[in-house]
Amino acid sequence: MMHGIVNQSCEATLPIVVKNNTSTQLVDTVIDTGFSGFLTLPSDIILALNLTWEGRDVATLGDGTSCIFEVYIAIVIWDGQYREIYINESETVPLVGMKLLRGYDLRIQTIEGGAVEIKPLSIVV
Repeated sequence: MMHGIVNQSCEATLPIVVKNNTSTQLVDTVIDTGFSGFLTLPSDIILALNLTWEGRDVATLGDGTSCIFEVYIAIVIWDGQYREIYINESETVPLVGMKLLRGYDLRIQTIEGGAVEIKPLSIVV
């Protein structure tokens, strides 16, 4: 099970370790159920970790506009396991998306300081 906390802005947060072959960085993220990808990171973290560029992708933002993202590959520690995922470069707070949450139960106590718990579902469809 993974644990986070609801911050003063009422955002569900979760610390995640992101790594390449030689270095790691603990990243404070915000869970965004409106984001269908895995994880976003700003360019300074991507550069610091020297992540491998994979290509570009087009995404539709919440306001309906399209945006082109640079896409990288990284390894995260997710539920105690190493997992290789795609990272979308975005100059925002790092976001955890629905592809990373797929197969997990997300519970949020939506008050300041509330618990965020993520645990695997027993059956994944």
